[in-house]
Order: sequence, then structure tokens, then C-alpha cells
Amino acid sequence: MHTISVIVPIYNAAPYLARCIESLIHQPHQALQIILINDGSTDNSLAVAEQYAAQDSRIQVYSLPTNQGQSVARNLGLQHANGEYISFVDADDYIDNDFYTYMLQNISNLDCVQIGYRRVTKEGKILIEKLPKHFYQFTSPCMRLYRREVFSKHNLRFPQGMIYEDVIFSLDFWATNPTYKMLPYTGYNYLANTQSTTATRNLVAKELLFATLKEKCQQSKSIFHRLLVLYTHIRLLFHFKRYD
Repeated sequence: MHTISVIVPIYNAAPYLARCIESLIHQPHQALQIILINDGSTDNSLAVAEQYAAQDSRIQVYSLPTNQGQSVARNLGLQHANGEYISFVDADDYIDNDFYTYMLQNISNLDCVQIGYRRVTKEGKILIEKLPKHFYQFTSPCMRLYRREVFSKHNLRFPQGMIYEDVIFSLDFWATNPTYKMLPYTGYNYLANTQSTTATRNLVAKELLFATLKEKCQQSKSIFHRLLVLYTHIRLLFHFKRYD
């Protein structure tokens, strides 16, 4: 049976963490390595994670002494991952019961499959439901199931110390020219977060982000990848203009 390493970065997610873990451990596809990374939480997230680990041998808990950011947590998870496939789930989100069964049925010999998502309230009410229309519509790694070989072959990791790290990681991933398939499925439930735009007002962080994009454009040997970086740059400019 194909093993999936599920990496869950955790930071002060105690109110939602049990729901997230429950959605993982009750998957019909049981061959999971569930890697919970406590990123210096100051609430009782670590206690919740350790309680589940004591009850399910598939769960491994690693704890960082201080909050170092989602990229550091995910990269630590990648260091410990040993499954054939890689999946990312955020600690305040949860997945449908057939999530991994459905994606494994469709990935075959591809490098990844990409799905859509639902944006939900704390109570589970669906606010938005989106299917993937093109490969670069969603930059979140949570919307994909990856073949682990892609990470090791291309040394893929999340950039540390910057905002919108998912965007940079996504660019790096597509630069590997992966084989993929988009699926008409929305089994990932993303918790609506009204505080998510706070970081966009940090001028230094934005300058670092755009400097990184410029560097990637200059270093890229692929016209396609350069166009993708330019598209990302323009998309982010409009995004920041909207929230600033």
C-alpha cells in the first residue's frame, strides 16, 4: 500500500487541531505517516498533538523551541518524511473522508495531482468552493499530493524568513517541469482567516518578496518560467494594492 507522509505545521491552533487530526486518522487509506510540527506554540497545541500521538503510532510529534514560521516547520517535516507521497495540511484546516483515496486513484505515475478547496467558517459553513481551472490557480501546497521523489531530486524546500513563502515554493515546484493532473474535487476545507492580510502591510517583507521574484526571473533559463514569475509579480502587485 502506498504510504503518504502528511506534514502539519502547528502554531497556536489548539481550538482546531483535534478536528484536523481526526480528519487524518479516520481516512480509509490508513497507510499514513502523520508528522505534527509544533512551531513554538504558546497554547496547549503541543499537549493535544502528544495526546493523539500516544493513541496512534502513525503520528510523530516534533517541537521547535520558538516560533520560527511555517516554512521552517514544513522543512523539518520534509526531513522526517519517508512516504512515497507528500501531503501538507494546515492545523486549522481539515480534509474530507475520501481525500487520499481519491487522489491516489488519480495520481498513477504523475509527479502530483492538484485539487480545489472549500473556504469554511469555524462552524463548517461553506463560504466559497473552487475547482482548479489552470495549474497555477492555487499556490498553496495543501491543494496537491506530491510524489516525494520530486522533493529529493530537485532539493525542493520552502523559503524561510519571508511572506508568501507558498508563492515562491510554487514557482520552484513548477520550474521542475512536473507531470500533473487537475482533479474536479474540493475535499480540502480551508478555514477563513480575517487576519491573513496583516503581513501585506510590512514594507520590508514585501521588498524581500519582490527582490526574490526578480532574482528568480533573472536566473531562470526557461522562457515559460520567466513568464510565470512575471505573472506572479503582477498578480501580487494587484493583491497588495487591494489590501494596502
